Amino acid sequence: MIWFDEASSLPLLWEGLVLNTSLAETLSIVLLAGVLAWAVIRPWGWPEAVAAVPAAAVVLGTGAISLDRARAVAERLGPVIGFLAAVLVLAQLCDGEGLFRACGAWMARTAAGQPRRLLIAVFVLASVITAVLSLDAAVVLLTPVVFATAARLGARARPHVYACTHLSNTASVLLPVSNLTNLLAFAASGLSFTRFAALMALPWLAAIAAEYAVFRRFFATDLDAGAQARPAAGTAEVPVFVLATVACTLGGFVLVSAIGVNPAWAALAGAAVLAARALVQLRTTPAAIVRAANVPFLFFVLALGVVVAAVTGNGLGRALGHLLPGGTTLPALLGTAALAAVLANVINNLPAVLVLLPLAAAAGPGAVLAVLLGVNIGPNLTYTGSLATLLWRRIVRAHDAGVDLGEFTRLGLLTVPAALILAVLALWASLHVIGG
Repeated sequence: MIWFDEASSLPLLWEGLVLNTSLAETLSIVLLAGVLAWAVIRPWGWPEAVAAVPAAAVVLGTGAISLDRARAVAERLGPVIGFLAAVLVLAQLCDGEGLFRACGAWMARTAAGQPRRLLIAVFVLASVITAVLSLDAAVVLLTPVVFATAARLGARARPHVYACTHLSNTASVLLPVSNLTNLLAFAASGLSFTRFAALMALPWLAAIAAEYAVFRRFFATDLDAGAQARPAAGTAEVPVFVLATVACTLGGFVLVSAIGVNPAWAALAGAAVLAARALVQLRTTPAAIVRAANVPFLFFVLALGVVVAAVTGNGLGRALGHLLPGGTTLPALLGTAALAAVLANVINNLPAVLVLLPLAAAAGPGAVLAVLLGVNIGPNLTYTGSLATLLWRRIVRAHDAGVDLGEFTRLGLLTVPAALILAVLALWASLHVIGG
C-alpha cells in the first residue's frame, strides 16, 4: 500500500486500484452516513456493528485509510472500549443487586405524591447515576424505573421520562468515566482524573440547573396536574455492598489515574467483585455477564472510529480546522462548543468528538473540554445527536409512550442553548480559577 498525506494531490494506490483523495473522501462520507443511518434505524433489530464493521473493511480495502493509521486508531480506542465494556457490566450487575429498585422506592418516598418533587428526585438520581455509572445506565436502567414510579404515583410520565434522556447527555460532562466521549476527551486533554472533574464540576451544575429551569416551565401543565393516586410508598432494601463497591471503584479511578494506569482497570476490578458475588449466589451466569458487555456495540465503536478516521484524513479534518476557533478565550470556547454541538447533531456525537479532538488538543485542555460540552449537551436537540437518545426512544416505545418529534425539538431548542452557554461560561471561570 502507498499512502500520501491528505494535502497531496497524488492518488492512493492499493494493488493496482487507483483512488484519488476526492474519491476516498466521498466514499468515506457515504459509508459514514450509511453506518449512522443503520444505527438510527437498526433494521430487524440487528446491531450497529452489522453495518459498521463492513464499512471499516471497505475503507481499509480501498486505501481510504492506511493499515498503519487504522492500527493507530485501534490502539487509541482499545483502552476506551475496554473501559466501556467493564462499565456496562458493572451497571448491569448493580441493577441485578437491586440498586435501581431502591432508587425507584426512594423517588416514590421523596415525591410524596407531588409531580414537582418527583421531577427533582429524577433530576438528582439521573445526574448522579449518569456521572458515576455512565449515561447508558441512566437511559437503559433508570428510564424503566421512572416509568414505573410515575405510574405508581399516578403522575404524568412525560416530564420525568424526558429528563432521563436529557440528563443522560447533559449530566455526563462531570467525570472522565461518565461517557464514552469523555474517555476520549480525557485521553486527549492530558489532565488528571481529579483536575478533569474539578474543571467540569461547575459546568455540570450550571447545565443541570439550566435544564431544570426549562423543564419546570415547559412541563408546567403536566407538573401542575398532580397525582391521580397516592399509594403508600414501598420500601426496598438499600444494597449497601453495591454502593460500597461503586464508591471503591470511583476511588480506584482517582488512584489509578494518579499513578498513570488506565481507569479501565479500576472499572474491571469493580465489575469483577460484583460478578464474583453474583456468580457465587447463582444470580447470574457467565453468559449473562458477556451479554451485558454488549460485544457487538464494542465492535461498532471500533469500526466507527476507523471510518471516521478515513473521513477526517481525506479532507474533513482540514476543513473543520479552518472553522474551529483557536485558543481558550471566552469567545473561542463558545465557538468551539457551538461547532461541536452542531457537528454532533449532524453526524452524531461520537464521530463528532473523534473528528474534533485532534484539532482542539492543539489549543490545550480548555478547548478539549469545550468540545466535550458541545458534543454532550448539543445532542439533546435531535434524535440522532447521540446513541443514548436513540436507545431511549426504543425504551419509550416499548412502554407504549410515543415521542412527539415537534415536542422533542422544541424542548431541545430551549434547553440546549441555555445549558451550553451557561456551561461554557462556567468552564471559562473554572479555567481561570483552577487553571487548565
